[in-house]
Amino acid sequence: MGLLLSASHQILEFACRKAFQRYRQQANDLETVQRQKLDQFLKQHTSQSLSYEQFVEKYPLTRYSHWKGKIEQSRQSGKNCLGAGKIIRFQPTSGSSEALKFIPYTQSFLNELDEAIGLWLTNLYREYPQLKNSTHYWSVSWLPESQRKLLENSNLNDDSALLNVSKRVLSKITQSVPAEIALAASAEDAMFATAVFLVADKNLGMISVWSPTFALQLLDVIEQNQNEIVKVLRTGQWKHRSLDYLEAPQSSEQSYKLQRLDLKDPTAWTNLWSKLTLISSWDTASAERWAKHLQDRVANVAFEGKGLWATEGVVTIPFNNRYPLSYQSHFYEFLNVESGQTVPSWGLKQGDIVSPVITTGSGLIRYVIDDELEVTGFYEKVPCFLFLGRKMTVDLVGEKIDQITAQKVLAAFQQEDYVPVSLLGIEFCEIKKPHYVLLSEGNLAKQPSAAELDELLKENFHYELARNLGQLDEPEVKHVDDAWYYYKTLAMHNGMIEGNIKPEPLKKMKTKII
Repeated sequence: MGLLLSASHQILEFACRKAFQRYRQQANDLETVQRQKLDQFLKQHTSQSLSYEQFVEKYPLTRYSHWKGKIEQSRQSGKNCLGAGKIIRFQPTSGSSEALKFIPYTQSFLNELDEAIGLWLTNLYREYPQLKNSTHYWSVSWLPESQRKLLENSNLNDDSALLNVSKRVLSKITQSVPAEIALAASAEDAMFATAVFLVADKNLGMISVWSPTFALQLLDVIEQNQNEIVKVLRTGQWKHRSLDYLEAPQSSEQSYKLQRLDLKDPTAWTNLWSKLTLISSWDTASAERWAKHLQDRVANVAFEGKGLWATEGVVTIPFNNRYPLSYQSHFYEFLNVESGQTVPSWGLKQGDIVSPVITTGSGLIRYVIDDELEVTGFYEKVPCFLFLGRKMTVDLVGEKIDQITAQKVLAAFQQEDYVPVSLLGIEFCEIKKPHYVLLSEGNLAKQPSAAELDELLKENFHYELARNLGQLDEPEVKHVDDAWYYYKTLAMHNGMIEGNIKPEPLKKMKTKII
């Protein structure tokens, strides 16, 4: 296995090297490359040849609602109603306008993502050459439990499907955890199986996840199920879990190692995985606190943040300790938050606060991603960014609850003598994980239960997944005599100035008043 693993990494690195070289060599030709990408897209999808200036005049900015009809038509007919190319998969997500969205992935779009993946992997191999002699864990895209039957035949769960065929084969050899885990009957079983496969792998060198809370949850699962994992590794048999479809890993060496460790000791994890070199996750905006917890939890391991990857496309990648635009992937514009003007990537200035607008091989044209980024500088002529957060969204662990969702929740529970005032996202609480609180006033007898609130919030795809995975705790209903007074007091408790406080349907708070 050692020779096969090393050879697979070498071949994978070679396959990715062209993207790395192309990115570096053309970094001073940003405008030329981007105009060429737009021209290629228009010829392929619309049979037109337009300049950027003509393109902007003809096509408006769009969001998911603009494309929903054509996407649903494509799902039902099996034909691509958005543009050229066969749709390979529909990737589910949630967002500001829909509880559940389906983003079409074509081969052209996957090739665009491959440019970013190739750059990222090559850069990793150069910075951490020891990763060539170890296995990697890239988290797979799990589905909320309510969506599993609906989507079970839709090729949705394997993130390695974002790679081209040759890289996908190589990634199977270098991966620590089989993608089939995502098909477990429950998120709890999938988490447990992931933990077992990770512990069984003495060659684990990298853990790459999106949310740091997900990685922390995995470490908790290993710690809380230490004895059960030891038994599985010794017997090669699952116990009392719906995982019979999956062959259990077996490793006497790792089971004895795990049994002896005190997993509360931050150095224990590198005793379990002696090759563990790097952990990668989000580390900005609301993820910053949890990324620091993760780094404290696992000692003597390097850490790398993530770029901005949306289900609809990639915007930035980590490169040279910065987050430059993945300009070889899609065609990019940016919506200036202050002025409302849209500018192409080559028109950005340092200090601009912007939202990405992408035109991609999936057929989406001038699609607005409601994230806020700050231009921090440039790599050659390529803009680099800092992720500031979601627009009008509370995103504690990746669940992306937005104003529209919050307003629906408030409206659903409002009665003549009962008034829900605000949905509060509580980031830190000593006795609970991050969670949501519905603040209300009026007739106490009319308030909903926490379970009713939870069920309504679970209509949001990513919220349900975060609850399934244990990243979010159960929500609460906080009923008071004067909701505005409580809201204002809580906001000041969280550092806001009284004169600047206004009631909002959705608000993130660092802590709550217990």
